Amino acid sequence: MAELIDLKEVEERVILIGVQTSEEDDTMNCLNELEELVKTAGAATVDKIIQNRERIHPGTYLGKGKIEEVKERIWELDATGVVCDDELSPAQLRNLEQALDTKVMDRTMVILDIFASRANTSEGKIQVELAQLKYRAARLVGLRSSLSRLGGGIGTRGPGEKKLEMDRRLIHERIGQLKAELRDVERHRDVMRQQRSKNHTTVAAIVGYTNAGKSTLLNLLTDAGILAEDKLFATLDPTTRNLELPSGQQILLTDTVGFIRKLPHHLIEAFKSTLEEARYSDIILHVVDCSNPQMDMQMYTVYETLKQLEVTGKIMVTIYNKIDKIEEEERRLPKDLSADYQLAISAKTGEGIGELKDTLEMILRNQKVYLEKIYPYNEAGRIQAIRKYGELLSEEYGEDGITVKAYVPAAVYGQLV
Repeated sequence: MAELIDLKEVEERVILIGVQTSEEDDTMNCLNELEELVKTAGAATVDKIIQNRERIHPGTYLGKGKIEEVKERIWELDATGVVCDDELSPAQLRNLEQALDTKVMDRTMVILDIFASRANTSEGKIQVELAQLKYRAARLVGLRSSLSRLGGGIGTRGPGEKKLEMDRRLIHERIGQLKAELRDVERHRDVMRQQRSKNHTTVAAIVGYTNAGKSTLLNLLTDAGILAEDKLFATLDPTTRNLELPSGQQILLTDTVGFIRKLPHHLIEAFKSTLEEARYSDIILHVVDCSNPQMDMQMYTVYETLKQLEVTGKIMVTIYNKIDKIEEEERRLPKDLSADYQLAISAKTGEGIGELKDTLEMILRNQKVYLEKIYPYNEAGRIQAIRKYGELLSEEYGEDGITVKAYVPAAVYGQLV
Protein backbone atom coordinates (compact mmCIF):
# COMPACT_ATOMS: atom_id res chain seq x y z
CA MET A 1 0.00 0.00 0.00
CA ALA A 2 1.33 3.43 -1.00
CA GLU A 3 2.45 5.56 1.92
CA LEU A 4 0.45 8.75 2.48
CA ILE A 5 2.47 11.93 2.17
CA ASP A 6 1.74 14.66 4.71
CA LEU A 7 1.39 17.86 2.74
CA LYS A 8 0.94 20.04 5.86
CA GLU A 9 2.78 23.32 5.47
CA VAL A 10 6.01 23.48 7.45
CA GLU A 11 5.76 26.10 10.19
CA GLU A 12 8.24 28.92 9.84
CA ARG A 13 10.72 29.24 12.70
CA VAL A 14 12.02 32.78 13.01
CA ILE A 15 14.51 34.77 15.07
CA LEU A 16 13.40 38.29 16.02
CA ILE A 17 16.00 41.07 15.84
CA GLY A 18 15.87 44.60 17.24
CA VAL A 19 18.34 47.47 17.54
CA GLN A 20 18.36 49.59 20.71
CA THR A 21 19.82 53.03 20.05
CA SER A 22 19.16 54.57 23.47
CA GLU A 23 18.34 53.48 27.01
CA GLU A 24 14.84 54.94 26.67
CA ASP A 25 14.09 52.56 23.78
CA ASP A 26 11.43 49.99 24.62
CA THR A 27 13.05 47.39 22.35
CA MET A 28 12.22 44.23 24.35
CA ASN A 29 8.54 45.15 24.55
CA CYS A 30 8.60 45.91 20.82
CA LEU A 31 10.03 42.43 20.20
CA ASN A 32 7.37 40.86 22.45
CA GLU A 33 4.71 42.58 20.34
CA LEU A 34 6.51 41.46 17.17
CA GLU A 35 6.36 37.90 18.54
CA GLU A 36 2.56 38.28 18.78
CA LEU A 37 2.45 39.58 15.20
CA VAL A 38 4.60 36.70 13.95
CA LYS A 39 2.39 34.20 15.81
CA THR A 40 -0.71 35.76 14.21
CA ALA A 41 0.97 35.39 10.81
CA GLY A 42 1.47 31.69 11.51
CA ALA A 43 5.15 31.42 12.50
CA ALA A 44 6.96 30.43 15.70
CA THR A 45 9.57 32.61 17.40
CA VAL A 46 12.65 30.62 18.42
CA ASP A 47 14.86 33.46 19.72
CA LYS A 48 15.03 37.23 20.26
CA ILE A 49 18.25 39.15 19.76
CA ILE A 50 18.84 42.83 20.61
CA GLN A 51 21.89 44.82 19.53
CA ASN A 52 22.86 48.01 21.36
CA ARG A 53 24.19 50.53 18.85
CA GLU A 54 24.39 54.31 18.59
CA ARG A 55 22.35 54.07 15.39
CA ILE A 56 20.97 51.43 13.06
CA HIS A 57 23.58 50.28 10.51
CA PRO A 58 22.60 51.98 7.22
CA GLY A 59 23.78 49.07 5.07
CA THR A 60 23.00 45.89 7.03
CA TYR A 61 20.72 46.99 9.95
CA LEU A 62 23.05 45.09 12.35
CA GLY A 63 26.78 45.40 12.94
CA LYS A 64 29.23 42.81 11.56
CA GLY A 65 29.79 40.96 14.85
CA LYS A 66 26.06 40.67 15.58
CA ILE A 67 25.43 39.32 12.07
CA GLU A 68 27.89 36.46 12.82
CA GLU A 69 26.08 35.77 16.11
CA VAL A 70 22.69 35.68 14.37
CA LYS A 71 24.13 33.35 11.69
CA GLU A 72 25.21 30.89 14.38
CA ARG A 73 21.83 31.04 16.10
CA ILE A 74 20.05 30.36 12.78
CA TRP A 75 22.15 27.21 12.39
CA GLU A 76 21.79 26.10 16.04
CA LEU A 77 18.02 26.61 16.19
CA ASP A 78 17.27 25.43 12.65
CA ALA A 79 15.51 28.76 11.97
CA THR A 80 13.91 29.38 8.57
CA GLY A 81 14.31 33.16 8.66
CA VAL A 82 14.72 36.35 10.67
CA VAL A 83 12.32 39.25 11.31
CA CYS A 84 13.67 42.75 12.00
CA ASP A 85 11.62 45.05 14.24
CA ASP A 86 12.02 48.08 11.95
CA GLU A 87 11.16 48.68 8.31
CA LEU A 88 14.28 47.84 6.28
CA SER A 89 15.47 49.82 3.28
CA PRO A 90 15.87 47.86 0.02
CA ALA A 91 19.67 47.89 0.50
CA GLN A 92 19.45 46.66 4.12
CA LEU A 93 17.08 43.88 3.09
CA ARG A 94 19.34 42.73 0.24
CA ASN A 95 22.61 42.98 2.18
CA LEU A 96 21.28 41.27 5.31
CA GLU A 97 19.79 38.46 3.26
CA GLN A 98 23.14 37.90 1.54
CA ALA A 99 25.09 38.06 4.82
CA LEU A 100 22.79 35.64 6.68
CA ASP A 101 21.90 33.45 3.67
CA THR A 102 18.32 33.11 4.91
CA LYS A 103 14.92 34.68 4.41
CA VAL A 104 14.83 38.21 5.90
CA MET A 105 11.59 39.98 6.76
CA ASP A 106 10.75 43.19 8.57
CA ARG A 107 7.88 44.28 10.81
CA THR A 108 6.06 45.93 7.89
CA MET A 109 6.13 42.72 5.83
CA VAL A 110 4.60 40.75 8.73
CA ILE A 111 1.82 43.31 9.30
CA LEU A 112 1.03 43.45 5.56
CA ASP A 113 0.92 39.65 5.50
CA ILE A 114 -1.58 39.54 8.39
CA PHE A 115 -3.71 42.15 6.63
CA ALA A 116 -3.63 40.08 3.42
CA SER A 117 -4.91 36.98 5.22
CA ARG A 118 -7.57 38.97 7.12
CA ALA A 119 -9.11 41.05 4.29
CA ASN A 120 -12.56 39.75 3.37
CA THR A 121 -14.37 42.57 1.57
CA SER A 122 -13.38 43.81 -1.88
CA GLU A 123 -12.40 47.16 -0.33
CA GLY A 124 -10.16 45.46 2.24
CA LYS A 125 -8.48 43.39 -0.47
CA ILE A 126 -7.89 46.46 -2.67
CA GLN A 127 -6.37 48.37 0.26
CA VAL A 128 -4.07 45.50 1.26
CA GLU A 129 -2.88 44.87 -2.29
CA LEU A 130 -2.23 48.58 -2.78
CA ALA A 131 -0.15 48.75 0.42
CA GLN A 132 1.76 45.58 -0.51
CA LEU A 133 2.55 46.73 -4.03
CA LYS A 134 3.73 50.16 -2.86
CA TYR A 135 5.98 48.48 -0.30
CA ARG A 136 7.30 45.93 -2.77
CA ALA A 137 7.78 48.28 -5.71
CA ALA A 138 10.69 49.91 -3.89
CA ARG A 139 12.14 46.52 -3.00
CA LEU A 140 11.90 44.64 -6.32
CA VAL A 141 15.64 44.76 -6.87
CA GLY A 142 16.33 43.38 -3.42
CA LEU A 143 13.71 40.66 -3.67
CA ARG A 144 14.52 39.31 -7.13
CA SER A 145 17.44 37.13 -5.99
CA SER A 146 15.44 35.53 -3.20
CA LEU A 147 12.19 34.97 -5.11
CA SER A 148 13.19 31.47 -6.12
CA ARG A 149 13.47 30.32 -2.49
CA LEU A 150 10.66 32.24 -0.85
CA GLY A 151 8.46 29.19 -1.27
CA GLY A 152 5.41 30.49 0.59
CA GLY A 153 5.05 31.64 4.17
CA ILE A 154 5.05 35.16 5.60
CA GLY A 155 5.37 37.89 3.01
CA THR A 156 4.02 35.88 0.09
CA ARG A 157 0.28 36.07 0.70
CA GLY A 158 -1.87 38.54 -1.20
CA PRO A 159 -0.59 39.51 -4.63
CA GLY A 160 1.94 36.66 -4.48
CA GLU A 161 5.11 35.88 -6.42
CA LYS A 162 3.59 36.32 -9.86
CA LYS A 163 2.95 40.01 -9.22
CA LEU A 164 6.33 40.41 -7.57
CA GLU A 165 8.01 39.32 -10.80
CA MET A 166 6.29 42.04 -12.82
CA ASP A 167 8.56 44.89 -13.74
CA ARG A 168 8.11 48.28 -12.10
CA ARG A 169 6.02 49.64 -14.96
CA LEU A 170 3.38 46.94 -14.53
CA ILE A 171 3.35 47.36 -10.76
CA HIS A 172 2.82 51.11 -11.08
CA GLU A 173 0.03 50.50 -13.61
CA ARG A 174 -1.62 48.13 -11.14
CA ILE A 175 -1.21 50.69 -8.33
CA GLY A 176 -2.97 53.28 -10.54
CA GLN A 177 -5.79 50.82 -11.23
CA LEU A 178 -6.24 50.01 -7.52
CA LYS A 179 -6.26 53.70 -6.60
CA ALA A 180 -9.05 54.28 -9.13
CA GLU A 181 -11.06 51.38 -7.64
CA LEU A 182 -10.48 52.79 -4.16
CA ARG A 183 -11.73 56.22 -5.27
CA ASP A 184 -15.02 54.57 -6.34
CA VAL A 185 -15.34 52.99 -2.90
CA GLU A 186 -14.56 56.36 -1.26
CA ARG A 187 -17.26 58.06 -3.35
CA HIS A 188 -19.78 55.46 -2.17
CA ARG A 189 -18.65 56.04 1.44
CA ASP A 190 -19.09 59.81 0.98
CA VAL A 191 -22.68 59.30 -0.25
CA MET A 192 -23.39 57.19 2.86
CA ARG A 193 -21.91 59.90 5.12
CA GLN A 194 -23.99 62.62 3.45
CA GLN A 195 -27.10 60.49 3.95
CA ARG A 196 -26.30 60.12 7.67
CA SER A 197 -25.77 63.86 7.90
CA LYS A 198 -29.17 64.55 6.28
CA ASN A 199 -30.80 62.19 8.77
CA HIS A 200 -29.04 64.03 11.63
CA THR A 201 -27.60 60.69 12.79
CA THR A 202 -24.83 60.85 15.38
CA VAL A 203 -21.88 58.60 14.54
CA ALA A 204 -19.40 57.21 17.07
CA ALA A 205 -16.16 55.60 15.86
CA ILE A 206 -14.70 52.86 18.05
CA VAL A 207 -10.90 53.21 17.92
CA GLY A 208 -8.08 51.67 19.90
CA TYR A 209 -4.93 49.62 19.90
CA THR A 210 -5.20 46.25 18.17
CA ASN A 211 -6.77 43.58 20.41
CA ALA A 212 -8.18 46.11 22.90
CA GLY A 213 -11.68 44.58 22.57
CA LYS A 214 -13.36 46.93 20.05
CA SER A 215 -15.23 44.19 18.15
CA THR A 216 -16.32 42.46 21.38
CA LEU A 217 -17.79 45.79 22.56
CA LEU A 218 -19.62 46.38 19.26
CA ASN A 219 -21.00 42.82 19.36
CA LEU A 220 -22.20 43.29 22.95
CA LEU A 221 -23.92 46.61 22.22
CA THR A 222 -25.49 45.80 18.86
CA ASP A 223 -25.38 42.01 18.29
CA ALA A 224 -23.25 42.80 15.24
CA GLY A 225 -22.03 39.20 15.05
CA ILE A 226 -18.56 40.17 13.81
CA LEU A 227 -15.47 38.06 14.41
CA ALA A 228 -13.88 38.93 17.74
CA GLU A 229 -10.70 36.95 18.37
CA ASP A 230 -7.91 37.28 20.90
CA LYS A 231 -5.55 38.08 18.02
CA LEU A 232 -3.91 41.13 16.57
CA PHE A 233 -5.83 42.71 13.67
CA ALA A 234 -8.84 40.36 13.91
CA THR A 235 -10.92 43.19 12.35
CA LEU A 236 -9.92 44.78 9.07
CA ASP A 237 -13.16 45.71 7.41
CA PRO A 238 -15.16 48.43 9.20
CA THR A 239 -18.60 47.44 10.45
CA THR A 240 -21.31 50.03 11.18
CA ARG A 241 -24.31 49.13 13.33
CA ASN A 242 -27.21 51.07 14.83
CA LEU A 243 -27.51 51.22 18.63
CA GLU A 244 -30.86 52.16 20.17
CA LEU A 245 -30.36 53.58 23.65
CA PRO A 246 -32.88 53.09 26.52
CA SER A 247 -34.46 56.53 25.87
CA GLY A 248 -35.10 55.64 22.22
CA GLN A 249 -32.25 57.84 20.94
CA GLN A 250 -30.20 56.20 18.21
CA ILE A 251 -26.50 56.31 17.44
CA LEU A 252 -24.40 54.64 14.73
CA LEU A 253 -21.33 52.76 15.96
CA THR A 254 -18.44 52.03 13.57
CA ASP A 255 -15.70 49.54 14.34
CA THR A 256 -12.29 50.47 12.89
CA VAL A 257 -9.02 48.66 12.23
CA GLY A 258 -6.77 48.49 15.30
CA PHE A 259 -3.73 50.73 15.64
CA ILE A 260 -0.24 49.49 16.45
CA ARG A 261 3.11 51.20 17.02
CA LYS A 262 5.25 51.49 13.90
CA LEU A 263 2.09 51.05 11.78
CA PRO A 264 3.50 51.05 8.21
CA HIS A 265 2.87 54.35 6.44
CA HIS A 266 1.83 52.39 3.30
CA LEU A 267 -1.02 50.95 5.35
CA ILE A 268 -2.12 54.29 6.74
CA GLU A 269 -2.16 55.61 3.17
CA ALA A 270 -4.07 52.62 1.76
CA PHE A 271 -6.53 52.42 4.65
CA LYS A 272 -7.16 56.14 4.84
CA SER A 273 -10.73 55.83 3.55
CA THR A 274 -11.50 53.23 6.24
CA LEU A 275 -9.71 55.12 9.00
CA GLU A 276 -11.44 58.32 7.93
CA GLU A 277 -14.59 56.94 9.56
CA ALA A 278 -12.97 58.32 12.71
CA ARG A 279 -12.44 61.75 11.11
CA TYR A 280 -16.06 62.08 10.03
CA SER A 281 -17.57 60.78 13.27
CA ASP A 282 -19.05 62.98 16.01
CA ILE A 283 -17.75 60.94 18.94
CA ILE A 284 -14.57 58.90 19.40
CA LEU A 285 -14.87 55.87 21.69
CA HIS A 286 -11.26 55.06 22.58
CA VAL A 287 -11.16 51.46 23.84
CA VAL A 288 -8.13 50.72 26.03
CA ASP A 289 -7.01 47.30 27.31
CA CYS A 290 -6.43 48.33 30.93
CA SER A 291 -5.07 44.88 31.83
CA ASN A 292 -2.13 45.33 29.45
CA PRO A 293 1.13 46.43 31.16
CA GLN A 294 1.86 48.50 28.02
CA MET A 295 -1.42 50.47 28.38
CA ASP A 296 0.20 53.94 28.50
CA MET A 297 2.30 53.31 25.39
CA GLN A 298 -0.73 51.91 23.55
CA MET A 299 -2.84 54.97 24.42
CA TYR A 300 -0.04 57.26 23.23
CA THR A 301 0.17 55.32 19.91
CA VAL A 302 -3.59 55.72 19.36
CA TYR A 303 -3.47 59.48 19.97
CA GLU A 304 -0.45 59.85 17.67
CA THR A 305 -2.22 57.91 14.89
CA LEU A 306 -5.38 60.01 15.32
CA LYS A 307 -3.21 63.11 15.01
CA GLN A 308 -1.70 61.71 11.79
CA LEU A 309 -5.22 61.19 10.44
CA GLU A 310 -6.11 64.79 11.47
CA VAL A 311 -8.86 63.58 13.80
CA THR A 312 -9.32 66.60 16.06
CA GLY A 313 -12.05 68.45 17.94
CA LYS A 314 -14.15 65.36 18.66
CA ILE A 315 -15.92 64.36 21.85
CA MET A 316 -13.53 61.77 23.29
CA VAL A 317 -14.70 58.93 25.55
CA THR A 318 -11.95 56.73 26.99
CA ILE A 319 -13.28 53.25 27.76
CA TYR A 320 -10.98 51.20 29.97
CA ASN A 321 -11.91 47.66 28.89
CA LYS A 322 -11.06 44.23 30.37
CA ILE A 323 -11.64 45.49 33.92
CA ASP A 324 -12.59 41.88 34.77
CA LYS A 325 -8.90 40.97 34.47
CA ILE A 326 -7.89 43.42 37.23
CA GLU A 327 -8.25 42.72 40.96
CA GLU A 328 -10.84 44.92 42.71
CA GLU A 329 -8.27 46.71 44.91
CA GLU A 330 -6.02 47.52 41.94
CA ARG A 331 -8.69 49.26 39.86
CA ARG A 332 -7.26 52.76 40.16
CA LEU A 333 -7.21 53.86 36.54
CA PRO A 334 -5.24 56.91 35.37
CA LYS A 335 -7.01 60.12 34.42
CA ASP A 336 -6.88 60.52 30.64
CA LEU A 337 -6.40 64.26 30.15
CA SER A 338 -7.28 63.96 26.45
CA ALA A 339 -10.75 62.58 27.21
CA ASP A 340 -14.03 64.38 27.89
CA TYR A 341 -15.44 61.31 29.63
CA GLN A 342 -13.87 58.11 30.93
CA LEU A 343 -15.24 54.93 32.41
CA ALA A 344 -14.29 51.30 33.07
CA ILE A 345 -16.11 48.33 31.55
CA SER A 346 -15.77 44.67 30.67
CA ALA A 347 -17.08 43.93 27.18
CA LYS A 348 -16.76 40.25 28.12
CA THR A 349 -18.91 40.25 31.29
CA GLY A 350 -21.04 43.35 30.55
CA GLU A 351 -19.85 45.23 33.65
CA GLY A 352 -20.12 49.02 33.20
CA ILE A 353 -22.16 48.82 29.97
CA GLY A 354 -25.12 50.60 31.62
CA GLU A 355 -22.82 53.50 32.55
CA LEU A 356 -21.49 53.61 28.97
CA LYS A 357 -25.02 53.85 27.57
CA ASP A 358 -25.87 56.58 30.11
CA THR A 359 -22.77 58.51 28.99
CA LEU A 360 -23.80 58.22 25.33
CA GLU A 361 -27.35 59.37 26.25
CA MET A 362 -25.90 62.41 28.02
CA ILE A 363 -23.61 63.30 25.08
CA LEU A 364 -26.49 63.03 22.60
CA ARG A 365 -28.73 65.11 24.85
CA ASN A 366 -26.07 67.82 25.22
CA GLN A 367 -25.98 68.15 21.43
CA LYS A 368 -29.72 68.83 21.32
CA VAL A 369 -31.99 71.75 22.13
CA TYR A 370 -34.89 71.51 24.62
CA LEU A 371 -38.30 71.95 22.98
CA GLU A 372 -41.65 72.47 24.73
CA LYS A 373 -44.64 73.20 22.48
CA ILE A 374 -48.35 72.55 21.93
CA TYR A 375 -49.08 71.17 18.46
CA PRO A 376 -52.64 71.37 17.07
CA TYR A 377 -53.97 67.94 16.07
CA ASN A 378 -53.62 68.73 12.35
CA GLU A 379 -49.81 69.05 12.91
CA ALA A 380 -49.47 65.75 14.81
CA GLY A 381 -47.14 64.49 12.04
CA ARG A 382 -44.38 66.72 13.43
CA ILE A 383 -44.19 64.54 16.52
CA GLN A 384 -43.05 61.72 14.25
CA ALA A 385 -40.07 63.88 13.19
CA ILE A 386 -39.25 64.48 16.87
CA ARG A 387 -39.31 60.72 17.49
CA LYS A 388 -37.10 60.12 14.47
CA TYR A 389 -34.43 62.76 15.10
CA GLY A 390 -34.74 63.64 18.77
CA GLU A 391 -35.67 62.34 22.18
CA LEU A 392 -39.36 62.61 23.06
CA LEU A 393 -39.69 63.13 26.82
CA SER A 394 -43.48 63.39 27.06
CA GLU A 395 -46.65 64.01 25.05
CA GLU A 396 -49.96 65.01 26.62
CA TYR A 397 -53.24 65.15 24.71
CA GLY A 398 -55.48 68.12 25.63
CA GLU A 399 -58.28 70.16 24.14
CA ASP A 400 -55.95 72.57 22.31
CA GLY A 401 -53.67 69.90 20.94
CA ILE A 402 -50.66 67.80 21.97
CA THR A 403 -48.21 69.22 24.52
CA VAL A 404 -44.74 67.94 23.71
CA LYS A 405 -41.52 68.07 25.73
CA ALA A 406 -38.44 66.86 23.85
CA TYR A 407 -34.79 67.28 22.97
CA VAL A 408 -34.19 67.81 19.23
CA PRO A 409 -31.07 68.44 17.11
CA ALA A 410 -30.33 72.16 16.65
CA ALA A 411 -30.51 71.66 12.84
CA VAL A 412 -34.14 70.47 13.08
CA TYR A 413 -35.30 72.84 15.86
CA GLY A 414 -36.22 75.66 13.44
CA GLN A 415 -38.56 73.35 11.49
CA LEU A 416 -40.41 72.23 14.61
CA VAL A 417 -41.15 75.51 16.43
